[in-house]
Amino acid sequence: MIAPIVHGGGITEAAARFGGAPDDWLDLSTGINPCPVALPEIDARVWHRLPDRHLEEAARTAARGYYRTSHLLPLPVPGTQAVIQLLPRLADPTRRAAIFGPTYGEYARVLKAAGFIVDTVARADDLAAAHGIVVLVNPNNPTGRLFQPNEILAMAEAMKAHDGLLVVDEAFGDLEPQASVAPDVAAHGNVVVFRSFGKFFGLAGLRLGFVVASGSITESFREWLGPWAVSGPALAVSAKLMERDTKPIRDGILKRNAALHAVLHGAGIDVIGGTGLFALVDHERAYDLHTALCQERILTRKFDYDRRWLRIGLAADAAGDRRLAEALRRAGV
Repeated sequence: MIAPIVHGGGITEAAARFGGAPDDWLDLSTGINPCPVALPEIDARVWHRLPDRHLEEAARTAARGYYRTSHLLPLPVPGTQAVIQLLPRLADPTRRAAIFGPTYGEYARVLKAAGFIVDTVARADDLAAAHGIVVLVNPNNPTGRLFQPNEILAMAEAMKAHDGLLVVDEAFGDLEPQASVAPDVAAHGNVVVFRSFGKFFGLAGLRLGFVVASGSITESFREWLGPWAVSGPALAVSAKLMERDTKPIRDGILKRNAALHAVLHGAGIDVIGGTGLFALVDHERAYDLHTALCQERILTRKFDYDRRWLRIGLAADAAGDRRLAEALRRAGV
């Protein structure tokens, strides 16, 4: 069995180890908008009934407009992780997989568990005809590396000659709409796009994502997930929020991001990457800094594959910024 991956979050575990109640902690370990949008009013019957077809259709129609997917209707799924688990079913395990890395670790874990040989690549030139499935997280988590659509579609075209499938994870794509290839999937049948709903809107607890793919791939995911895979409240909430003006949400995230960068710059910490929802920092004693912040009841994300890196997410307000700044000062690492 492949060992599970330690992700961001886990405040309860951190509190058990370092002290305090979970509510005492400042969680900067995830890439989730710390200022969740106000929930829209939804029909109370949505909580009572099984999710009916009209709820799914409304969510899919709203997602089609939000992700600009032409005639393709994105498929609602119970979080991106749910379809990552199913990803090996789309490809032949006798062919190799490639992942642009380092990146979100669940892709490699799931593919290896299914018997794939997985290569980590850094450039399109590293891809080979043997790669039946390629995964690109764009923008990347945690480095923030960003490929432009023309680069991604050129990869897809090259892979098409060898019946290769290109999976593009745009979980952090809401702040980079110009880089999304979701609008191009209708013309490129070997491209699959995963989108996360909860990160940008700050509603990760809904466990909601969308798949943009050709009809056959979409129907495969629907069959594998089974009926009522996404809750009625999640469908209803997403349908309403994706039809709203999201500029205030973007502006709020970017303001919080600027505040985080100011704190890190003030502490003399090098920011080497990230997205609008988190910063990736390089520090020679990153693990010690992680522990020192935990002792201040502030949780960040460390990485087992690079002990110099920490990922630090956004605080919800200026008070959180000050708390981080003071903790960094006291840490003196």
